[in-house]
Amino acid sequence: MQTQTHTTTDRHGYSLRFSPFEANYLLLATSQLYGLAGGGSLFLLEQNSNTNSSSTDGQSLGELCRLEWSDGLFDVAWCPYAADIAATASGDGSLQIWCGLDGESASNQLTPKQPLICLQEHKNEVYSLDWGEKWNYHTLLSASWDCTLKLWDCNRQNSITTFVGHNDLIYGAKFSPLIANLFASVSTDGHLNLWNSLDFAGKPLMSIEAHASEALSCDWSHFDRNVLVTGGSDGLIRGWDLRKMRTHVFELYSGEFAVRRLACSPHSSAVLASANYDFTTRIWNLERGESAQEVNARHTEFVCGLDWNPHRTHQLADCGWDSLANVYTPQCLSGELVV
Repeated sequence: MQTQTHTTTDRHGYSLRFSPFEANYLLLATSQLYGLAGGGSLFLLEQNSNTNSSSTDGQSLGELCRLEWSDGLFDVAWCPYAADIAATASGDGSLQIWCGLDGESASNQLTPKQPLICLQEHKNEVYSLDWGEKWNYHTLLSASWDCTLKLWDCNRQNSITTFVGHNDLIYGAKFSPLIANLFASVSTDGHLNLWNSLDFAGKPLMSIEAHASEALSCDWSHFDRNVLVTGGSDGLIRGWDLRKMRTHVFELYSGEFAVRRLACSPHSSAVLASANYDFTTRIWNLERGESAQEVNARHTEFVCGLDWNPHRTHQLADCGWDSLANVYTPQCLSGELVV
């Protein structure tokens, strides 16, 4: 299994995302001192062009540019309609929108060192952000440790709506890729909330106790509009069906430690990946039972970031507190056909 890696010395990985436009580009959001203090750095990385090599030797991802922020960066999201723009979420309660995140600008050192826009209303860390789905490309969704979510119009300095419905720190929020204006959020109160982004009253459509402990991550299926998954500090991954939300429709046990991030595959309806606090990334195939098909233990600290490459079938990236980012195709998927 070929793995390309990048080490961010003195910066600890929290989130990474492949570009929706360029197969070789990805962004990596990091924080100094494990996000407890200090600044943050955003890296634009490029894969080695020899991605089809059969060699298992690790190759380095190329660092095209690095941008600095005064506080830790906890999440990153590409703009869905402009190939060189992305947003980051910070520990100081702000969102930053950056431009010039393309190879030409970076190679000519034309990438601006300061963000185009800084949006600040949250009173505590912003731990998650998601750019609007295909119906509302101009909107950003932020989730904060101040127990609120906010919807932003990228053309306005102030938020459109503040959503209130969790009783504790909010770790994640994501738009449905298949249902307009619907998004989900999870919190350390253990609840999964569903929301309508057009409901300016800012109250949840539904709230269920997804985990008896903290709920730290969620993601939507790219194939079934009714399916989403949550992960908790109880080490459980649970699947939910919008048509019967009284109880989960499946449950996977990922070990004694927390599931920090989940990513449903855009290439196979049955495949998902989990990033875990036991230093592993696990690959699951729902058609092959309740055990992980593969457990990758390349990290020596918490794994926090996870993303599938939409351009390359089954290619995955992860990052962690050990300052290491990896790009690879899981061995259990290397011979799989797209489902």
